[in-house]
Amino acid sequence: MPATGSLPDDPEALKVIIAEQAKRIAALEEYVLLEKIRKYAASSEKSPDQREMFNEAELADAAETLLAESEQAKAQQSRAGTPSRKSGRKPLPADLPRVRIEYTLSDAERRCPCGCERTVIGEEASEQLEFIPAKLQVLVHVRKKYACQACEGSIMTAPLPPQPIPKSNASAGLLAHVAISKYQDALPLYRQEAILNRSGIDIPRNTLANWMIKVGVLLQPLINLLEDQLLTYPVMHCDETTLQVLKEPDKSASTKSYMWVRVGGPPTQPIRLFHYAPSRSGGVASELLEGYQGYLQTDDYAGYNAACASSRITQLGCWAHVRRKFIDAQKAASGKKPSTGKADMAISLIGKLYGIEKKIKALDAQAKYEIRQQESVPQLAKIREWLDKSLHGTLPKGLLGKALSYLDKNWSKLTVYTEDGRLSIDNNPAENAIRPFVVGRKNYLFSASVRGATASANIYGLIETAKANSLEPYWYLRRVFTELPKAVTVEQIEALLPWRIDLQDGVR
Repeated sequence: MPATGSLPDDPEALKVIIAEQAKRIAALEEYVLLEKIRKYAASSEKSPDQREMFNEAELADAAETLLAESEQAKAQQSRAGTPSRKSGRKPLPADLPRVRIEYTLSDAERRCPCGCERTVIGEEASEQLEFIPAKLQVLVHVRKKYACQACEGSIMTAPLPPQPIPKSNASAGLLAHVAISKYQDALPLYRQEAILNRSGIDIPRNTLANWMIKVGVLLQPLINLLEDQLLTYPVMHCDETTLQVLKEPDKSASTKSYMWVRVGGPPTQPIRLFHYAPSRSGGVASELLEGYQGYLQTDDYAGYNAACASSRITQLGCWAHVRRKFIDAQKAASGKKPSTGKADMAISLIGKLYGIEKKIKALDAQAKYEIRQQESVPQLAKIREWLDKSLHGTLPKGLLGKALSYLDKNWSKLTVYTEDGRLSIDNNPAENAIRPFVVGRKNYLFSASVRGATASANIYGLIETAKANSLEPYWYLRRVFTELPKAVTVEQIEALLPWRIDLQDGVR
């Protein structure tokens, strides 16, 4: 394009330049509007305008069919009498201890106007939930000493069981509490330090941080077993997000590092593992997927391509990412009828795929496969037909054009999920697993060292795996911190896997 001040004299060439500038201005306006919506509007992915506004003639029939199917589905749901969620206050757990507080009338109030005395004929009870602050206690480990009275020699002292952190005054219960507070409840260590101070306990945050690093190292054998199990199951989800580490070799404190997550394992033994890496390079993905064979579901990040280049790994796309791009286009194009119509059409067509997934969610893999072949595959054919018609009539540089291009480029990956009932329509399992880390990162912002980031990855992984296996994270970590120091064989470590651990002490 000619520089300003040197515009061509040819009117036709000038029209081309003006048209290109107009397209660029329109695209920039879309991005500005979208950024305003992201900053100030609600972050929901629901359509801001649920009306179906299809303006292209070639989409009219498809739109009417789609609306008719939607109304029919709503009518069927209404006839089925789907029970609505009950409103109101939920009852308090029956296993909580109850303290009975009785209220009686005074002697004067018992006197009836007729002169007689009122007697008790019943009672009315209501419940309140009382909170008692956490209880702190000191465990005194007393080791008896023994000696032979005959020879006054050979003195022996009863051994202290192996501790999670040798020579530390932190018990397994305290370590589990600190870990859960930070990695599950996103409570930074400096706040935990202040909470302990209110109870008269002085434990500096540096000490708490060192404890977390040491228990992260303690967990490594258990993490290794989980990783072995993860790599044997032929379905895996991966995702990654940024992490700032202040003290990294050959890197400035402001440089971004990454936390990677892998989600997999059989349905009865789900696994969620985290991994710290100084970069987002494809080499990290290759390292994490070394020895793996099966399906891998990710977003469109090219870093996974090299790891999946061989025939042993089949890549899947993510329909949630596709839908998100069309929702962005819809938000930015509000008021522009042609663009809004196509975006709405895409969202509605994709919504039909998700409707099928919602219906088959509780079914086994074989049943899912059969229904997807009967219903999802024809719906995908409709989307492909619509996509081919829409691609050529949309500006490629706008948000809608980029959404269409993304869908077209990833089409082969996006249809793989219909091949196997064990597969998912999107990468939400990985995104859901990494969300607690993202929430925690907003509070504590960074890791101080590589050792701290690595320990955090191990603890996050074990907590999220415990939750996925319906274990209460605190009690599970407490059991692991108590028993893992005593484990000397692989069998003893395997006994602490989330699906192997016995169910005493409220672990489940």
